[in-house]
Amino acid sequence: MPQLNPAPWFAILLFSWLIFLTLIPTKVLNHVSPNEPTPFGTEEHKAQPWDWPWQ
Repeated sequence: MPQLNPAPWFAILLFSWLIFLTLIPTKVLNHVSPNEPTPFGTEEHKAQPWDWPWQ
């Protein structure tokens, strides 16, 4: 029963994780968003008190 021989499957597992941990994070971290976020102004929002009609 060749599927019980762990030698090729363990090597495939190690090589696949090696690819996942080296190539994919570098590609994801190099991605640049086309719409960079702009910072909001420094003015604070003025909250208005609101009278609840059911109280």
